[in-house]
Amino acid sequence: MDSGRRRAYFARMIDWLKQYIENQKRALDTVSPEQIAPLIRTLREAHRAGRQIFICGNGGSAANASHFVTDLGKNSSEAIGSPFKVLSLNDNVSWITAIGNDYAYEDVYLRQLHNYGQKGDVLIVISVSGNSPNLVKALGWARENGLQTIALVGGKRGRCAELADQVIVVGDTHYGRVEDVQMHILHMMCYAFVEVEEARK
Repeated sequence: MDSGRRRAYFARMIDWLKQYIENQKRALDTVSPEQIAPLIRTLREAHRAGRQIFICGNGGSAANASHFVTDLGKNSSEAIGSPFKVLSLNDNVSWITAIGNDYAYEDVYLRQLHNYGQKGDVLIVISVSGNSPNLVKALGWARENGLQTIALVGGKRGRCAELADQVIVVGDTHYGRVEDVQMHILHMMCYAFVEVEEARK
């Protein structure tokens, strides 16, 4: 590639990056503090009652779920001086593959909840489409069995948004942007207990 073509390519890349960043900002602006604060309250009440908090997702959302458990289970628990009982349902690979092989992939979270979930616990699902069958089935079981449910979804909303008690919709459908905003939300849900004095009382 000659120097002229390299410069042109670099200029196009800069334009694309600027546009991506602007789109990311717009996606983040579709979520308000007033939507996030009730989710933090749900976590606080679950902690005070000694309830379990479950979270799950698929693909990049599964990685975000694992990240959330690390932050809430370690950082937030240390900050308030007592542990959150938090578990990512997508982290037990041997159990997930056994369920997927012997039953169906749609059941990989549902059947774990059969073992762990109790009335008053919290289930958080993360999805861009809002229609992942394994998340929809987990939410259905959770509602039927008295768990509190939260869904973080993208602009298509999907069935998860219909089933969950508390829903935050990121106003975009681009997987990368939605997943990034959802991680913003999950970080705020954790760092509220680390950095906000009121959350420690």
